[in-house]
Amino acid sequence: MLIDLQLHSTCSDGYLTPSEVAKTCREREVKVASLTDHNTVSGQEEFARACRELKIKAVPGIELYATLGHKHLNLLWYNFDVNDPELHNLLRDSQNRRRAGVRRALERLVNKGYLLDINALLDKQNHYIPINHVIDNFYALNKKRVQRELGKKNILETEIIRNYFRKTEKTKMHESYLDIKRVFKIKRRVGGQLIFAHPCMFSWIKENTIQQLAQSGLNGLEVLSPHHSWEAVSYLQALAGQYKLIMTGGSDFHRFEEQPWYNIKSAWDYFAIESKLLKGVEKIIS
Repeated sequence: MLIDLQLHSTCSDGYLTPSEVAKTCREREVKVASLTDHNTVSGQEEFARACRELKIKAVPGIELYATLGHKHLNLLWYNFDVNDPELHNLLRDSQNRRRAGVRRALERLVNKGYLLDINALLDKQNHYIPINHVIDNFYALNKKRVQRELGKKNILETEIIRNYFRKTEKTKMHESYLDIKRVFKIKRRVGGQLIFAHPCMFSWIKENTIQQLAQSGLNGLEVLSPHHSWEAVSYLQALAGQYKLIMTGGSDFHRFEEQPWYNIKSAWDYFAIESKLLKGVEKIIS
């Protein structure tokens, strides 16, 4: 059975609405899916409704930016109470901090003469503000200037991030991270499963870190991911087995690439997740 437990929509940094994501899952014969937008549950109701109509099982989900000491990581959380007040307070705090940081960065770019309608941009993204949508807006309004400054016409998103949103502290947009201890505390009360998202994207990951997280309340590891090599998949399977952790998988889908040089439009063109390969995943999808 095909599943996909990491999907993103326009409620965070995706480009399809929750309903469109569900429709795309149906077209790819995905039977169980989870919308895991960053630091928001705003798309859950629409996604669940669309999945019911399409006969797909929807698993409540979210992806959180978290801190473990001085380290950053991403957590996937499934099957929690999406209406829990304490969870909503946690997410609102994260969203407000992110909004304030984005506003400061954009105001400094405006002071440098770049064109931006800050209020319109912030109003459009009324939950968690993703950097890719900020970049789309920035580049659309300042395309000729950016091309002139970078000395080229075909500019990648990563180049804009590096030159305008990472180069100096003044315009750097930091993610709004949550203390993992606070997340574990809420999870113990509202339930669900916490999964380390694409762990091998993080160079600092070590076995003792996984052991520490498992002892604190981590339930699993995202093993199958387009971000992982075979060596990473093999390593994570071993860790999951050793520490009795659930194995999950997700495409980390955000959009279909539209430029003509992309023959592969998304990870879905070459990547699929078969549930029978993932030990313990039935605890999430059943």
